[in-house]
Amino acid sequence: MTEESKFLEAVKKLRENKKERKFDQTIDLIVNLKEFDVRKNSFTLFVGLPKKFKDKKIGAFFEKDSDLVESIKKDNFVKYKEKKDIKKLTRTYDSFIANAKLMPAVATSFGRILGPAGKMPSPQLGIVASEDSETVKKLIDKVNKTVRVTVKEASVKLGIAKEGLSDEDIVENAIAAYHKIVETLPKNKDNVKDVKIKLTMGKPVKVDVK
Repeated sequence: MTEESKFLEAVKKLRENKKERKFDQTIDLIVNLKEFDVRKNSFTLFVGLPKKFKDKKIGAFFEKDSDLVESIKKDNFVKYKEKKDIKKLTRTYDSFIANAKLMPAVATSFGRILGPAGKMPSPQLGIVASEDSETVKKLIDKVNKTVRVTVKEASVKLGIAKEGLSDEDIVENAIAAYHKIVETLPKNKDNVKDVKIKLTMGKPVKVDVK
């Protein structure tokens, strides 16, 4: 069986075993690790998915208002002096982007909260050199298709799809995420103990990728 067939078989089994819920459940990819020292090898990676499965609520640290994204302009940074206000802002948005020119001010004003929350704009995902519509639109599309994962334990778990997507789209996202994780691991596939997929409210289904 091909890798694609193995993931497809697991997705079909996931659907067969599911109970109906009143919401569109997320499908998680779980990669359990072995021979992986979390103290030495912890890392953060950005996983680009071929198929978008949700529109993230994005906040932008910009110099001016944008028609494409809600902006927190530099003139208004002073409104967030209190830690509770920054925490509220952090909870309001799934992700943040920023104008490169403003990054020093963003780091000073918001970094202490956004950093630990994993929402700080970074060169890998979230920083633009220009606020023109085309540049911002491309970044929003990239943010919506990218999942940020911080690996601090011997198991990697990330949302890769919604159950409403087609089986083929779910498989495409799962394989892209799996390959990105494997290529980032110190020993690549030799660090993989097993692979599973899981619905929010369901039991994990093993994917025989060996």
